[in-house]
Amino acid sequence: MVIEVNRITKRFEAFTALKNLDLEVRPGELVALLGPSGSGKTTLLRIIAGLEFADEGRILFDGTNAGDRQVGERRVGFVFQHYALFRHMTVMENVAFGLRVVPRDKRMANADIEKRVMKLLSLVQLDRLAGRYPSQLSGGQRQRVALARALAIEPRVLLLDEPFGALDAKVRKELRRWLRRLHDEMSLTSIFVTHDQEEALELADRVVVMNNGAIEQIGTPEEVYNMPATPFVYEFLGNINRIDCEISHGKARLWGVEVTAETHDGTPVPSGTLKGHAYIRPHDITFIDPSKQEGAPAVVRHVAAAGPTARIELAVEGIPHLIEAELPRQQYLELGLRTGQSVTIAARAARVFPPAAE
Repeated sequence: MVIEVNRITKRFEAFTALKNLDLEVRPGELVALLGPSGSGKTTLLRIIAGLEFADEGRILFDGTNAGDRQVGERRVGFVFQHYALFRHMTVMENVAFGLRVVPRDKRMANADIEKRVMKLLSLVQLDRLAGRYPSQLSGGQRQRVALARALAIEPRVLLLDEPFGALDAKVRKELRRWLRRLHDEMSLTSIFVTHDQEEALELADRVVVMNNGAIEQIGTPEEVYNMPATPFVYEFLGNINRIDCEISHGKARLWGVEVTAETHDGTPVPSGTLKGHAYIRPHDITFIDPSKQEGAPAVVRHVAAAGPTARIELAVEGIPHLIEAELPRQQYLELGLRTGQSVTIAARAARVFPPAAE
């Protein structure tokens, strides 16, 4: 199913939660709404589900306006962060709930309901726990029950609001991989909300980065991470070094390299000399021989070398804060870096934005 969000605006008294949003989710796509708290992610998800209503704009399901349909008519499966399971019902009864509340003339026979529920519990690998109560399950198991309950009504679209937010890191990682496999098997159009960038980049086909009720960028995980459209996306996705710089006639000089300044919407960079910011990923910082290439003198202040990647904090002349570099462990060992050592660094890649872009 195709979901279209057309010029959606939502206000809560004086606060505007969503500002004229446009978005299209393609059939069978798994889309992440990613952003900090208060960016409007959950509000948008609830409007798509029919749990909230927009002040302006339309939600279309396969080209049909869904705005005047009640929640039950939209055939949307919704998975909440804190499971929202009925504590007095068994796992089987929780999953069957949405099927049993259907009007009698449209309800399936009990035997058919039980058959569908057991098939879903087998799909989420919980069929052996059908008779247990939520209090007897782990957090990961409860979340899988919530997902099976959402799938029981055979939804046209699956919506998940911070589905793994209440779980510990190890369980979150296992469930992420499991959900991706399940989504691929079922080919459901799915949207999930998260503030966890790793979760979004690992799970989603496309990522919608939101900030202050607006969309900053839409793209594949590779596009939003490797080609951020705005300074906000740069700073929100992954580690970043932000360095003050001077832009003269559209260009900045950074550690011996000339970088062209960019605006996020393609408008010309203001002429003359102005202050801007350069953005450099830690893994794009390289250690060079100062006799062969112009770079920036630096001093190693701290090294964290546990694991496959070494993180090096550097004091760079003229920069008031430490710069972070990342190196593969083998390269770090070959360089023999140590605290207090003087080095010269350069940037493989950098983006420079003028103040107007921020």
